[in-house]
Amino acid sequence: MDEYKGKSLSWRAANGVIELALHRPPANEIGLAMLEDFERFITVLPALEAKASALILYSEQKAGFSAGADLRELHLQAQKMDTASAVKGVREFLNRIHKVLNRLDASPLTTIAAVHGVCFGGGFELALTCDLIVADKMARFCFPELRLGLIPGFGGIPRLKRDIGNAVVRDLLLTGRSINATKALAAGLASQLAAEGEALRVARATAAQVAKFDRTTAAAAKQFIKPLPAEELRREIDIFCDLFARPAVMEGLRKFVEDASAHPYLP
Repeated sequence: MDEYKGKSLSWRAANGVIELALHRPPANEIGLAMLEDFERFITVLPALEAKASALILYSEQKAGFSAGADLRELHLQAQKMDTASAVKGVREFLNRIHKVLNRLDASPLTTIAAVHGVCFGGGFELALTCDLIVADKMARFCFPELRLGLIPGFGGIPRLKRDIGNAVVRDLLLTGRSINATKALAAGLASQLAAEGEALRVARATAAQVAKFDRTTAAAAKQFIKPLPAEELRREIDIFCDLFARPAVMEGLRKFVEDASAHPYLP
C-alpha cells in the first residue's frame, strides 16, 4: 500500500522516499486514533522499506509537529475506571506506542523528522525516533510532563540520553522549559536548521542525498551507531505507571483539561 489516508496520518511512497504526514487537528495530539493509524503503517512498513531509502515524518498542522499525548482523552478514560484499571489501561497503551516507536527507531531506512512549531511531550518523543531532525527556526522542543507529576512515557528519556549530553537532558526533564531550534542545533538534537516554513523542503533534499548511497551499508552503519536502548525503555514504562497511580496525577490531569488557556501549546 504505497498511499493511505487515515484519520490522523497519511503516507505516500514514491521515488524511494516514504513521506508520513500527521494531520490531526488542532496539534496532532497522540491518542488512540493516531496510535491505530501508526499501527496500520507499521504493518505495511516492511513492504515500503524494500523500495525506499528514506522516510520523512512531518506535520500538516499549522500549530506544529505535535503537542504530545492526548491528555484530554487520557483523563476521560481514567475517569471511567478505578485506579488499578486506569493504570492497566495506560500500560497497555504505552506498550502499543512503544512497539510502534521502537519499530520506527530501528527501521533500516534513514528517517528524518521535519519539525516546525510545537514539538512537545509525546510529539518530541516521536521526533526522537528519527535519525535526523530538521528544525524550522520557529520550532520549540519541550518535555512538560513534570507539570502533571509524570515523566515522558513514549520512550523519550532513553532516546534523548542516547543522542545528547546529560546537561541538556536534565534541563529539559527537570525544568519543563522549552528550547528553541537554535539551541536544539547547538546541543546536537537537531541536525539542520531551516528557515521558517522550509523544514520539509530541506528534509526532502536530505532524503535525495541519502538516496545516493548503498542501502545495505547505510543500514549497517545506522544499526552500529544507533542501538535501541531496550532495557531503559522497559524501565521507563514501569516508572511512568508507578507515578500515574498517584492522586496528584489525576488532579493534574483534571486541572489541565479544565484550563482553557493556551498552555498546552505555549509553555
